[in-house]
Amino acid sequence: MIPYGHQSIDKEDIDAVVDALGSDCLTQGERVTRFEKDLADYCGAKYAVVVSNGTAALHSAFVAVGIGSGDEFITTSLTFVATSNVGVWQGARPVFVDIDPTTGNMDISKIEEKITDKTKAIVPIDYTGRPVDLEKIKEIADRYNLKVIEDASQALGASFNGRKVGSISDLSTFSFHPVKNITTGEGGAILTDNEEYYKKMKRFITHGIIKENLDKNLGAWYFDMVELGLNYRLPDFACALGIRQLSKLNLFLQKRKKIVEKYDEAFLDFDNIITPVKDDEIYKSAWHLYTIRLKENLVSKKVAIFDKLRAEGIGVQVHHIPVHMHTFYKNLGYTSDGLEQTEKWYNSVISLPLYPDLTEDEQKKVIEKVKAIVV
Repeated sequence: MIPYGHQSIDKEDIDAVVDALGSDCLTQGERVTRFEKDLADYCGAKYAVVVSNGTAALHSAFVAVGIGSGDEFITTSLTFVATSNVGVWQGARPVFVDIDPTTGNMDISKIEEKITDKTKAIVPIDYTGRPVDLEKIKEIADRYNLKVIEDASQALGASFNGRKVGSISDLSTFSFHPVKNITTGEGGAILTDNEEYYKKMKRFITHGIIKENLDKNLGAWYFDMVELGLNYRLPDFACALGIRQLSKLNLFLQKRKKIVEKYDEAFLDFDNIITPVKDDEIYKSAWHLYTIRLKENLVSKKVAIFDKLRAEGIGVQVHHIPVHMHTFYKNLGYTSDGLEQTEKWYNSVISLPLYPDLTEDEQKKVIEKVKAIVV
């Protein structure tokens, strides 16, 4: 089976992890500090906090801006459930806006009509790795005194208007799951220029504990828990892998882009699908996913097409089941009202294999099977 995504691990990655495992410090060591610095430097942000997974990154960001009981945040339903779940854990309510039918990203023209006096933040998703218009979202947020928490889990390495994702929003979160553009096994990070948010998140991911600026007379062992936190730390051996992976990110992005161009060329005159929007001078995607959409006359055949591709060894996937369609959210009262484009996208979309080590022969097979089956 050719998977839709897969990690790219070489011997030097393995050696780095083994070296970390042989060190005296398996957690809270210098590799954590190094990985955070490398991430901040790469993206052009002042601060980075690495955590145990992408969901922990989102949760930490929500805590940093103070989202809590009774608050609302505006986001999109075309995302993995974690984006909304962390807000629900905080007692807040996600408010979904529909998507732009050409990109799958949040329809910015629909944001302002959803803002109320309970709204605390706008939470856009960079769907498939393509940035949303972050400047327009920031303008709206500033107008209403809202924060922007960008779910950039799929977008490490992407850029908007010449600036790297991670350096634009109030907070940007990333995931380092094995199918993402770099991996630490599991793992995630939050980037920000706000020192207050940075310090709050560093406390939050270590149980809300501080060890500095305490009365020395209390003893060298003493620490103080000053707020409620969790253990969301990422261990040193995972950071060792992350450091190595980040050093290869630009190469990974080049390989992904080359694969995307071959798909685009292959499907240029193929009438049965819609291919993704191409990059331009403003939008530079990280190409985490390559999604095709079935033409309207084939939507009813999606399940059969999906199953046939899987049967032929093509590990296609669907991104994403809209959040509002899950039982948990239906039980909270969410419906499809106002989300017509989101559901239309879901009904037609299929993700094709895309990862740096996808071979030319494997991609050729994917293309041949798509053309043979999507009819």
